[in-house]
Amino acid sequence: MKDPMGHEDSSAAQPRMQSSSKNKNMTTWKIDQAHSAIEFKIKHLVVSTVGGSFKKFDATVESSQDDFSDAKITFEADVDSISTGQEQRDGHLKSDDFFNAATYPKITFTSTEIKKINSENYNLTGNLTIRDNTHPITLHVIYGGTVKNMQGKEVAGFELNGKISRKEYGLKWNVVTEAGHIAVGDEVRLHIGVELMKQDS
Repeated sequence: MKDPMGHEDSSAAQPRMQSSSKNKNMTTWKIDQAHSAIEFKIKHLVVSTVGGSFKKFDATVESSQDDFSDAKITFEADVDSISTGQEQRDGHLKSDDFFNAATYPKITFTSTEIKKINSENYNLTGNLTIRDNTHPITLHVIYGGTVKNMQGKEVAGFELNGKISRKEYGLKWNVVTEAGHIAVGDEVRLHIGVELMKQDS
């Protein structure tokens, strides 16, 4: 772009140069499935708790800071990989009564904000989508630190905890027993153990 005197105006290009420089400073990390776990717990008949997990998942984290204080996170889990240790129950969870894995095969999460509380504790907010229902969720994150593994690769460890209402995501099936107890609770507690591996630039 030229100014009124016919000279090139370099200021218009400056924001693009800054954006390019910022992108170069971003480091990408990928979740290590072998050393991570995506787990959940829910009340059964009010008095007991049933747990399960997803066996297939993926996540990418991008951050320019060593403490992950500006991290951008995307995550997805394969609904068909759900496991509670009981085949019949797993089949019911995959059906339209709950997740409907055939129609909605993925659970996804995209971060919108991360707040550092102190050197170990963070609050992570993002949008969780289940059965095409998207709602904001905040997870408490514990940062375990960053080390090199036995292969010399840099890895970082985290624990995440939170809870959701399953009914908000369309997982509404339930029954009431003869004694008046609800078979399945509404609140789902999430516990996620994550090991990230730094990717080569």
